[in-house]
Amino acid sequence: MATYGCALLMFGLKDSVYDFLTPYPVKWRMTLLVFMMSFLLPILNIYLLYKLRRIPSFLLSNRDERGFPYLITSLFYFGLVYLLLEINIWNTLKLFLFGAGIAIVATALINLRYKISAHMVGLGGLLGVLISVSWLLKIDLTPLYIAVILISGAVASARLYLGEHGYGELLSGFGLGLMVQSTLFFTLRQISFHYIL
Repeated sequence: MATYGCALLMFGLKDSVYDFLTPYPVKWRMTLLVFMMSFLLPILNIYLLYKLRRIPSFLLSNRDERGFPYLITSLFYFGLVYLLLEINIWNTLKLFLFGAGIAIVATALINLRYKISAHMVGLGGLLGVLISVSWLLKIDLTPLYIAVILISGAVASARLYLGEHGYGELLSGFGLGLMVQSTLFFTLRQISFHYIL
C-alpha cells in the first residue's frame, strides 16, 4: 500500500503541486525506494524468519506469528522516514510513511490480543491519505476514493473467503488505518500547513 500511495502522489494527482513541481526522475526514484523499503525488504525479512524457523509459514495466518515480523516491518518504515528527513521531497510523503509505520506498530500491539487484518489497515490508511490530501489541496479525488473502496471490498471478500479473517477483524483493520493517517494529517494541519505540504 505504501508503494501504491507513493505512486498515486507522484504520478496520479495530475495538475497538482506534486505533479508540476516534482521532476520525473525523482518521482521514479522515490517510488522505487519506497517499494524496496516497504515491500521488498520486509518480504526478505519474512523469508529469513521462515528459513531460521522463527515462523512456521509465509502466510502468517496465526495471530501468534505476526507480532515480530510486523515490528521489524515498522522499523523499515521508520528507517525510510529517517532517510527522507534530509531529502527535499514533499512532507506529505514522509508523513504518509510515518503514519504507515505507526499503523503497523499499532497492528502488532493489537495483534497480541486480537487478530486484525493488516491488508485492511493498509487500504484504510491509503484512503485516509487520499481524503487528507484532497482536503488540503482542495481537489476532488472522488474517483480514487471509489477505487480504493472497491478494492478494499474485493480484498475483504477474498480474506473472508479464505477464512483468514472475520468481519470485525476486517472492519477494525480498515478503521485503524483510516484513523491513523487522517489523525496525523489533520492534527499537523492545525500546527502548520507548510509542514504537511
